[in-house]
Amino acid sequence: MALLTLLVSWPVFLAATSPTAGDDPVSHGREIFAEVSARNGGYGDQQANVTMELRRRSGGTTTRVMNMATLEVPNDGARTIVSFNNPADVKGTEVLTYTHSTADDEQWIYLPAFKRVKQISDANKTTSFMGSEFTYEDLNSMNIQLPKFDYRYLRTEELDGTPCQVVERVPRYARSAYKRQVVWIDRDRYVVVKIEYYDTRDVLAKTLSLAKFRKYLGSLWRADEMSMVSASGDSTLLTWRDYKFKSGLAMNDFSVSALKR
Repeated sequence: MALLTLLVSWPVFLAATSPTAGDDPVSHGREIFAEVSARNGGYGDQQANVTMELRRRSGGTTTRVMNMATLEVPNDGARTIVSFNNPADVKGTEVLTYTHSTADDEQWIYLPAFKRVKQISDANKTTSFMGSEFTYEDLNSMNIQLPKFDYRYLRTEELDGTPCQVVERVPRYARSAYKRQVVWIDRDRYVVVKIEYYDTRDVLAKTLSLAKFRKYLGSLWRADEMSMVSASGDSTLLTWRDYKFKSGLAMNDFSVSALKR
């Protein structure tokens, strides 16, 4: 919401009209995503504590704890900073992301062992985020920037008993790891509940599932769990807790120089 909020619930202010089934697949798909963005916006800033569990097909599990904060940037996108608290080998590592509505996204990582900030190149955005099944690109795409994709409405179907609208989106930006993504959107709440990621060969690479949604501020839905499962059988579970909104975060809290504090 956001890892998705990084991670699917981290939107930009966009005007939207209620999608109608009579639209052509392209405009209907775009209108659905505009509605998702519009309903998720207006939080100003948000923070949450996140537990990341890396689960290997072999049976091994690694747990990491981090804090994630996001600031809405009207007429542009969002700024997100992920700060790792433990274990010791990643403690102090921070990742700063600027998502933009039309310009290329920007990311930096602070590595405490070297006491330096490094900008993440476009070529490295398709690599694993801290050993997880998420990539840096996945973190960017969770901030819903409509101009970054082409859309096509596919169908309406139930997912685990929930009526959903299914929309295909195709990245328009350079160096994406994906040819396309298929997204399930709760028809009533307009939240993303599932994404299938297809690689450049159009083979299913992994699947993201979002669950245990809660409502905040009277209208904002956020997922308590996000599970990314790769075709190899490895998976990453993100568990979100202690959401806070409108706590007064400002732009200078998300500057590159702030990573060195």
